[in-house]
Amino acid sequence: MSGGGTETLVGCEVAPGGGGKKRDSLGTAGSAHLIIKDLGEIHSRLLDHRPVIQGETRYFVKEFEEKRGLREMRVLENLKNMIHETNEHTLPKCRETMQDNLKEVLQRLQAANDSVCRLQQREQERRKMYHDHLIATEKQHQLQWEDFMKEQPRRQAEVDEEHRRAMERLKEQYAEMEKGLAKFSTF
Repeated sequence: MSGGGTETLVGCEVAPGGGGKKRDSLGTAGSAHLIIKDLGEIHSRLLDHRPVIQGETRYFVKEFEEKRGLREMRVLENLKNMIHETNEHTLPKCRETMQDNLKEVLQRLQAANDSVCRLQQREQERRKMYHDHLIATEKQHQLQWEDFMKEQPRRQAEVDEEHRRAMERLKEQYAEMEKGLAKFSTF
């Protein structure tokens, strides 16, 4: 049972080659020691799985590290190949395409910038002309207003003089009409 060489008999078992002698289950102190030892072995085999689990754990860790190491090596190799391909093929193509297109884009951008500058300059010139025209028109209106205000007293005097003459004519006319009425009223 123990696998360690000597077997101890438990209960009423017959010893092999012993000729049928029965042993008492209580036995002597030496046999109690053997029984306890056997019970410890039985207990360790049936209930204590630490050595088995430790062996399985070591095996799993070893397999995992080997597989993981190989997988990581494959990943690193793939990354290395991808970086090499990018550096050797993709990057120069991108750089060349970018430089070709960038020259064209810069030319278009410069043309657009020149057009915008011309439009802006025309707009500034138009605004300046409009502003100058407004200022000139305002000055002209101011001069006309000043001339108008200077001429007002003279025109007022002319109107007053014309009014005075018209009043005199009317007075004369009414005076003649009164004389004419006075001639007819004597009848």
